[in-house]
Amino acid sequence: MNLRDLKYLVALADLRHFGKAAEACFVSQPTLSTQIMKLEEELGVALFERAPRKVMLTAVGQDVVQRTRRILADVEDMKEAALRSRDPASGTLRLGVFPTLAPYLLPHVVPALRQQFPQLELLLVEEKSDVLLQRLHEGKLDAALLALPIHDEQLHAQPLFEEPFLLAAPAGHPLAQKKVLSGSDLDHETLLLLEDGHCLRDQALDVCRLSGAQEKSGFRATSLETLRQMVAAGVGVTLLPQLATHPSIAQPAGMVLVPFHSPAPSRRIALAWRKSSARDSFLTAMAAVLAECAQAQLATP
Repeated sequence: MNLRDLKYLVALADLRHFGKAAEACFVSQPTLSTQIMKLEEELGVALFERAPRKVMLTAVGQDVVQRTRRILADVEDMKEAALRSRDPASGTLRLGVFPTLAPYLLPHVVPALRQQFPQLELLLVEEKSDVLLQRLHEGKLDAALLALPIHDEQLHAQPLFEEPFLLAAPAGHPLAQKKVLSGSDLDHETLLLLEDGHCLRDQALDVCRLSGAQEKSGFRATSLETLRQMVAAGVGVTLLPQLATHPSIAQPAGMVLVPFHSPAPSRRIALAWRKSSARDSFLTAMAAVLAECAQAQLATP
């Protein structure tokens, strides 16, 4: 058993096709098939169910692949540790960000990171939070910006900032006439929310539970921009994170933003990475830059 064979195993598990897996690994299909069979013989179990047009993992195969991903991630961490010992702020860093934060924070923090770490190649990945968590565990990401709480003992979460929500309402809505809101003002209101999988949806539902508001049935937006346009069209009200309402971002005509009394409903953002990561000290330094930059943007009137 060697690392090459383990990489073949993960490729086949991901692609579920011998030909595509062989192509991804830059080997012939017979070579990959032979090595997978040797691996199964060494372990004494079948890892895949083979059908004419379908490849599926067996139950034990799923467990082996999960363990293999962790092994390969640890190997990459070991390589990174050797590289970081020479220059901690160089090389490539794969950073994940969820969709309701990425477009509004990254334009501000990326220039700051480039200035602070000029030798760092930053690769950005925008995905929903559950996908980011999975990729962190698989070693496909080095770190991710996520909303707290993060219930995962394998990850370190460094809090960065707290981002208040504002109410977005149609110009003719009664709440749009207020200068500032309290949570009780949302009692019996119907809010437009995002579809399942967005952490902002869960955060907004928490606000609904506390304030007595409810979700508008029969509608779930796919993006924050869709929510913004639906509010401007007079369909209803919603909650927007403060960074998405920054003065540099054009807001649609017909929509009014109203702040909440302190303490306003909010979300807490953290930088998360594997506790086993060899880049712990560098990621701590990077988190400090992210926090300073984000807090400066939130303080902008």
